[in-house]
Amino acid sequence: MSQRIKGQETEMIFVLNGKPVQNTTDFKSLEFTPLLEIKQEGYLGEKTDRFDEIFNGVRGRAELHFENTEVFDFVMAIIDRAKRRQPGTKVNMKTTLNFPSGVKKRVLLSDLFFGEAPFTTSSRGDYIKVDLNFNCSDINPI
Repeated sequence: MSQRIKGQETEMIFVLNGKPVQNTTDFKSLEFTPLLEIKQEGYLGEKTDRFDEIFNGVRGRAELHFENTEVFDFVMAIIDRAKRRQPGTKVNMKTTLNFPSGVKKRVLLSDLFFGEAPFTTSSRGDYIKVDLNFNCSDINPI
């Protein structure tokens, strides 16, 4: 029986303008969802509808803890792009899934754009975290 993959067998990293953001590896959680839309159309003379689908990009969310200022600097680079201070900024995310069988699958989420990015902590003993909500146009195996 094969083993299922767990969170400890994944590696995630943001890439800012072609360079890995090394200290964005403290991922608490990661979620990405391919956005597929079902199209439905009925035609005269046919007994059932016909179906098709459209790919509308990817929506995701990453929750990170951080040990130094690099995550904060990363968020500030996103804010600068949104304010048009650095309009050429490009953010990608690479995820590597290391299966127990030894097989690796790498996934590239290309050209991420971000929404809200709350920094939160709820008690004296909790780590500060940042939630990064994003959308992108494509998901590609590499």
